[in-house]
Amino acid sequence: MAANPSEKKETQFYYPSEAFVQNAAISGMNAYHALCRAAAEDYEGFWAELAQENVLWHKPFTRVLNETNPPFYKWFEDGELNVSWNCLDKNLVNGNAEKDAIIFEADDGTVTKVTYRELHRRVCKLANGLKSLGVRKGDRVVIYMAMSIEAVVAMQACARIGAIHSVVFGGFSAPSLGERIENAGAVAVITADMQIRGGRRLPLKAIVDDALAMSESHTVKNVIVYQRTDEEIPFDKGRDHWMHELMQSQSEICQPEWVNAEHPLFILYTSGSTGNPKGAQHSSGGYLLWAIMTMRWTFDIKPTDIFWCTADIGWITGHTYNAYGPLAVGATIVLFEGVPTYPHAGRFWEMIEKHKVSIFYTAPTAVRSLIKASSENRQFAPEQYDLSSLRLLGSVGEPINPEAWLWFYKHIGKERCPIVDTFWQTETGGHVIAPMPGATPQVPGSCTLPLPGLSVSVVDETGQELPWGQGGILVINRPWPSMIRTVWGNDERYKTHYWPEELGGKLYQAGDGAIRDPETGYFTITGRIDDVLNVSGHALGTMEVESVLAAHPMVAEAAVVGKPDDLTGESICAFVILKDELPQGDQAKSIASDLRKWVSKEISPIARPKEIRFGENLPKTRSGKIMRRLLRVIARGEEITQDISTLENPAILDQLRNSL
Repeated sequence: MAANPSEKKETQFYYPSEAFVQNAAISGMNAYHALCRAAAEDYEGFWAELAQENVLWHKPFTRVLNETNPPFYKWFEDGELNVSWNCLDKNLVNGNAEKDAIIFEADDGTVTKVTYRELHRRVCKLANGLKSLGVRKGDRVVIYMAMSIEAVVAMQACARIGAIHSVVFGGFSAPSLGERIENAGAVAVITADMQIRGGRRLPLKAIVDDALAMSESHTVKNVIVYQRTDEEIPFDKGRDHWMHELMQSQSEICQPEWVNAEHPLFILYTSGSTGNPKGAQHSSGGYLLWAIMTMRWTFDIKPTDIFWCTADIGWITGHTYNAYGPLAVGATIVLFEGVPTYPHAGRFWEMIEKHKVSIFYTAPTAVRSLIKASSENRQFAPEQYDLSSLRLLGSVGEPINPEAWLWFYKHIGKERCPIVDTFWQTETGGHVIAPMPGATPQVPGSCTLPLPGLSVSVVDETGQELPWGQGGILVINRPWPSMIRTVWGNDERYKTHYWPEELGGKLYQAGDGAIRDPETGYFTITGRIDDVLNVSGHALGTMEVESVLAAHPMVAEAAVVGKPDDLTGESICAFVILKDELPQGDQAKSIASDLRKWVSKEISPIARPKEIRFGENLPKTRSGKIMRRLLRVIARGEEITQDISTLENPAILDQLRNSL
């Protein structure tokens, strides 16, 4: 791939090499446009053909899309399948049985490899173990684990018996975990005794115990514990079960539970602007189809690829591009337990060299942190490692700034690897906008064009499409197979949040702003349009953080906004009003430190405010509404140019501005 110096100075394109184009699943822009035309000319036929060719059906579907009850669309609704069967069983008969399915590297560098045959065996034994405990089709199982082979086994075992899993990120606190357990109505929790990251141990089982003890209404009957370490942990013999003991006596054969294509595969909780996490419910058939197609189109997956997605299984990226998509196409994946800077800042490059990784998919936050680390110590710069196995790079979680894109391209891809800058969300199930690596000319900072079959627009507040070059609200115009089906237990919230009446009720609102380049039509994501923060690729509701801050005994009121951050993309700035007098100097620093620890404990270290400002009040209108737009301006250090005539106390702005 090389830059084209003849392009206009305002748009610098980067093109895939001829060799890459010739061997790509979507080879050249003509092939991309042909797929887009096919979808436009026969939408249902387009999706039906993909589903028939790429998914194994126990009972073939006869109906493609049911639009009779919008926005509760149904795809392939009379078809039956099993997702685990599609991921594992077919790989036992197509020549992949002895192929490595997972290469797992532990925090201390220990490597374990599992073939498709062995993975299938483990999944069946755990699936039978769950059934022996009474877990049945439709039951919810919460998985609270770190990155491990066992975590993938747990997800696949649930899918095999038709249980609905809900994975909770291993960094969430007991209250956050308990809230998700209750909302899902889980009958079982699968966890580990400990999580090991960066040389430190976190007691996952103890957090589960605390979460269950906090709730009197939880429905959990069994806790299955993977023994990661030899540390002693509290054990309730009537409720708790060691995973290895549960699996030991089980059969290695577990017939899959055939489920309807619309049967929920999983619930994944994502923070919302109301302070209550919302459970995104995904189907089995449509979700699996898009996981497969994006592996083939966006990642151009080949039988010889070693695919490494660095995302944790607690997030949607870890679901689609670790637990399901790669296995459904028979790929070999790398799973990593640790962090990119332990025991040194060259860990990622060392692993790429060791495992001959060919596709590397990570977050801009990781890229930016490693840019800094490599500049501080050249010993761990990527140039010190053999990265010649790489053929494709990917970015996920947030928009990647052009400077980080170029560093990634030059220092990691050596100016020969395309970069797929992927825009998508928990709710979309898979990529929405991304370059096709063998087709799309790339522009640093732009996620380029929608994938074939997806109709995406930028509209104003009334739902009217805007001319290219004008920023607005990003929407998806038509239902698609991998879309969120509802918010678990709250259909009304699903309708009002994702299909707002002010946009006509027929456009899916992504929650992000975007702009299309007037010449190329390429999309650039401009940020969130609601009160959800994106910190290191993790979505956090402002209300969730504000609620926790306000629960601290010293705090009377709090407001939280995001501000641009070179490392994490967005950082949290909290404006706090204490019950006592305004703190100054060292006292303010001490209280701010205590509040950060409080938020870390109650939510997660990810939610810890980077900046805390104290004031005697918050900027409010006379009706009592907090003017967050002014707080965003203050947090960014910008000049206030907006109308402040409705403020109850304009002088508070100066106090907050000078409170650092």
